[in-house]
Amino acid sequence: MESSNMSLLPLLLLCLAIATSGLPLVSPPASQQTCEPVKVPDNQNAWIRVREMPIGCWTSYTTKDSKEVHILSLHFLPEASTMFELNMTTAKPMHLIITTDSEQAIHFLPNANVDVSLYVANNSNIMFYGSKGNVHRKALPTDNEDLVRWATEEFGGVTSFTTVQNPTSIASTGREGTRILPTGSNNCTLENEWHSLKHYLTFKSSIPSSIKSCSNQPLNSHTEKELYIVNIPEDVSIRYVSVHVISERQISLFLRGPQGTTWSIHDPQHTSFCSNNVIMLAATNMMHTIPPTVDIPTDSADAVQKKALDHFKASTITSYSEIRTEGTMVTLVLGNKDHTPVTETAPTETTPSPPSPPQMPLIMQLYTSPDYRSPLDLNAKVQSDKRIYAEISGRMLGEIVLTIKVINCSVRSKGSCPVVRDMPFRSEMCASTMCPNSTRVSFSLELLQDLASTSWDLECSVKLCFSEKCGDGGRVKRNLEVTQTYIPPPTVCIDFGLSAVLGIAFGGFLIGVLLIGALWFIKIRTGSRISHRTGCRVDCSKPLRMSLLSDQQTATRFYEPLPL
Repeated sequence: MESSNMSLLPLLLLCLAIATSGLPLVSPPASQQTCEPVKVPDNQNAWIRVREMPIGCWTSYTTKDSKEVHILSLHFLPEASTMFELNMTTAKPMHLIITTDSEQAIHFLPNANVDVSLYVANNSNIMFYGSKGNVHRKALPTDNEDLVRWATEEFGGVTSFTTVQNPTSIASTGREGTRILPTGSNNCTLENEWHSLKHYLTFKSSIPSSIKSCSNQPLNSHTEKELYIVNIPEDVSIRYVSVHVISERQISLFLRGPQGTTWSIHDPQHTSFCSNNVIMLAATNMMHTIPPTVDIPTDSADAVQKKALDHFKASTITSYSEIRTEGTMVTLVLGNKDHTPVTETAPTETTPSPPSPPQMPLIMQLYTSPDYRSPLDLNAKVQSDKRIYAEISGRMLGEIVLTIKVINCSVRSKGSCPVVRDMPFRSEMCASTMCPNSTRVSFSLELLQDLASTSWDLECSVKLCFSEKCGDGGRVKRNLEVTQTYIPPPTVCIDFGLSAVLGIAFGGFLIGVLLIGALWFIKIRTGSRISHRTGCRVDCSKPLRMSLLSDQQTATRFYEPLPL
């Protein structure tokens, strides 16, 4: 028995040591499960696509002799091959300027038709093999902006400027190289662009992998929420990232970058986000600036993943990605609607479509009392001597709480003679806990008492604000039925047709003619009498003698003595 107890003693001591050591007996909690990122070929997988946006321009310019002017700026990484093929046999007539910032010798085989003129710098390290064709060496500037100005002075303008990294083949498609949109300009302004849109050229490049990615979530998972983590290491020059989310599920974004990085999130429906950098929120036809919401100075993959899992209370990582590119601006496409492998398709350039409706729909609910407990039905009528109370609310964008600010309101009557009146309002107090993403105002209906209409559209213009910065939030409309104690006589709308307008015009013309004729007649008659009185066309002496004689006779009769 004692022997048996002695044999159990080591086991009991081991259990006691484990119980008192504080070490876990189970695996780490799910919230701490991370993954190890690996390189991604072609910079894309089922969860993320990364594309740089190099400097360039594209205009509709052609010279007087209908030639295009194109500039190719070649950029080669130190470890990349510096040999490529240029095939311009089907190109339209053009002046093609080729420049590079590479210190290595660039070897390429030109193959172009007689209408293509090639231009390189005098001191360029670009080496031609085979038929040199129509090649000109010029004193070209090395700065991109200066090169555009030189080409503009030399040829009158620039059709396009394209930056290509590590090219292995550049070929013409045979199409015109001018911009096809009506918004095309003749001024070449260098800015970040996606050169895949340029349909007149095709590019093949040996682009090294610029991202590492991993996931601990199954590819065919049917989870309702997905967590995407993007990490830009401290030694990377990227400073602007455009993020597009295409998944239809609930998305959580954890975006981490060096200080000074800006993330622009487009169409953030069903998206929650968090970042240690500034986020530009493009929604509701406006741009909101979201300040940093988390502090994480380290770029360690393990630390960033744990921070994201803890912040969003998640158990798995849909995608973790580290991005390393040479450029300062990149575009990210996150998510996959059907969760299948994808191939890149550049956005097509088409005629601009009408603006999409606001991403934050607004709703106006009317109430009959200031406690906002008695909602008003759509067809319910309100007496014109009463006051109505309105609550304007909208759906949240991610985890961001936006403040709704009413700018102005108006009413418009329904009927053949619409009447529009400004509607003064009074803001009603409401705690932020009771009114998240909403605001309350009230209106007096006294302005509608003297108007005949009883059916109105109440419409308010609002702004959406975050951190004291506001943007246009659109307008919200609600039907309003009013009952009046005194109904004024309806206003008669006189509809003047074309015949009535022509009749009035002809009548006015006829009256004018008659008035002018009457004035002319009066002038003629009045002018004749004046001429007769003042003229001396007749003998004036005889009437004068008769007048004198008559006067003498009159005087004789006047002074003749009266008979006694």
